[in-house]
Amino acid sequence: MLSVNVQPHAELEGIYWARLEDGSRHLATLNLDPGRSVYGERLVRIRKKEYRVWDPYRSKLAAAVLKGTSEVSISPGIRVLYLGSASGTTVSHVSDIVGENGAVFCVEFASRAMRELIINLCGGRRNIYPILDDARFPERYGQIVRGADSIYCDIAQPDQARILADNADLYLKGDSRLMLSIKSRSIDVTLPPSEVFEKEIRTLGLRSFQIKSVVRLEPFDRDHVMVSMIYKGK
Repeated sequence: MLSVNVQPHAELEGIYWARLEDGSRHLATLNLDPGRSVYGERLVRIRKKEYRVWDPYRSKLAAAVLKGTSEVSISPGIRVLYLGSASGTTVSHVSDIVGENGAVFCVEFASRAMRELIINLCGGRRNIYPILDDARFPERYGQIVRGADSIYCDIAQPDQARILADNADLYLKGDSRLMLSIKSRSIDVTLPPSEVFEKEIRTLGLRSFQIKSVVRLEPFDRDHVMVSMIYKGK
């Protein structure tokens, strides 16, 4: 049986590769809240550091990394505006990556999901700021966010691209990096997913975004793409 080993990702700071006893290789992040598993993920302890195995079937960000996205907008020390945080599975890994010197502003409309996020994460993670609000109205949480270095958007709304752009105009500076998970079935179930993706990407181009990479997320998520881009300003 092989020994457990953890190595930094060669290109993405704050993300790791964990090789387990059976030889399988998994993404992982350094646990900001040692001893606590968020959604049943395995904890791996190496030389007094603890890592959390990152499940791509539970996190579209992990899926995008495994599918080879060339741009990831999350890195240590930055302030991330997270739109559509749900109950916090991916948020927990973003929290690990940005670390104690970073911040994750979590906007979620559903009160039940926000309650779960607060219960599961906020006790041991001081870099998470929960915001129960609607991402369609970004001006409403300006007193909490004030400014961000990046946006990660994963919302089930038909106007996902517009919502992302409106938040970027209010909170980002030029040349900031962003990521958008586009869910074709949340936008138009009558069109083929490829047509929906093309339409949303055109919308982003009209709102001062430079597209850097687009990756399909199958087999981890059906009819989803992850778009990585740079915001060029108003």
